[in-house]
Amino acid sequence: MNQPPDSIKDDNLRPEYDFLGDMRGKHFKAYRQGTNVVFLDPDVVQVFKDSVSVNRALRLLLHLAREQVPSE
Repeated sequence: MNQPPDSIKDDNLRPEYDFLGDMRGKHFKAYRQGTNVVFLDPDVVQVFKDSVSVNRALRLLLHLAREQVPSE
């Protein structure tokens, strides 16, 4: 059973960890659709600053690979 936040006696969270305004299940739909988390090495992060640039580079690589490898 969920308890209201003010009824918790042993609240040892720091003040900056206030979750009162958060919404439960906010990312549930995205999670159910499937997600990938990829960790980039620091030198790669210097070149690819966001997911758009990473996806663009990977799509270009896929395109070039398909051109080089004949289909069976």
